[in-house]
Amino acid sequence: MFEKLIFKFERFSGLNKPKILVTGASGYIGGEVARQLSEGGYRPRLFIYEPQKHLANKAFDADYVFGDLEDPQSLKPAVKDVDCIIHLAARATFESYQTLKPSILDGSTTLMELAADAGVKAFVYSSSILVYGDVASTVDAETSTNPVLDYGRIKIDTEKRLAEMAAAAGMTFCALRLPHVYGSHAIYFRQLNSGLLVLPGGGNNIYSHQHLFDTARILIACAEQEYSGITPMGDDEPTTWRAFTALVKTLVPGARILVVPQWVGLLMAAVLIPLQRFRPLPGIETAGAVRTFNCRTAVKPGLVRKDLGISLRYPTFRAGVPEVVAELNAMPQAA
Repeated sequence: MFEKLIFKFERFSGLNKPKILVTGASGYIGGEVARQLSEGGYRPRLFIYEPQKHLANKAFDADYVFGDLEDPQSLKPAVKDVDCIIHLAARATFESYQTLKPSILDGSTTLMELAADAGVKAFVYSSSILVYGDVASTVDAETSTNPVLDYGRIKIDTEKRLAEMAAAAGMTFCALRLPHVYGSHAIYFRQLNSGLLVLPGGGNNIYSHQHLFDTARILIACAEQEYSGITPMGDDEPTTWRAFTALVKTLVPGARILVVPQWVGLLMAAVLIPLQRFRPLPGIETAGAVRTFNCRTAVKPGLVRKDLGISLRYPTFRAGVPEVVAELNAMPQAA
């Protein structure tokens, strides 16, 4: 009884919090995970690929490791004395399997191998609902995968390999297949804020969305509770891109949003192909992005978070989008 009271005190006071490594900590989702961990009394270890992005989370109470998933030597100090890993780092672009493989598959399996050697207890992997492709009904953990792009295919292969390696090492593993994670720094809102948002398709396809805050919170809870399994997640109201954008228009009356047919979007992407070699990370102007934007992928509400005992701060896009727009309005405007 006395030992249980001591454990509860340590857990509440932060003395017994697990050491969590966050890869991709300078990225869009990773930065929010790092912020919540730091403000929640953790001192996370943040693995950062680009040192110049370190300034964005320099104020966090955290330890920093600079490195590259493709450099095993830089990963070794990152996993030392770590209890849990939230793995978000990877090349998040719609490119060929061979282009993505060194970062997504090879880098992730190297990280898992080193984590197993270091005695890491739990590994949380960030995957994507793009593994499902176009599905007419709602998806859950039992839904068959059928990706339309190599990005989805390599995510499936990486999930499988990491799960096998974790099982062999006696490590808890979960892969969360993330939906469209929206926030002020998401591609959708970055383009909107830059002056012109181009949407390649009619937008009538239903898709799952989730606010950045809630996504980060669930990733952290999976690490804390050593959650296991491979499953999609999303908020309580999958919706069409048309409805999502209609709400944005009401909140940002002067927004310049150009909706073009899918075939026009594909044509535009083809014209821009020669320019992609000048961009290290192609964006939503690619043909792959156009195709995925027009996929139907609605996740059954409540997955994962009900197991974790978590309620969403922003249960639907109707609650979350106004907060994002308010954040955008509060940002300094460029001269």
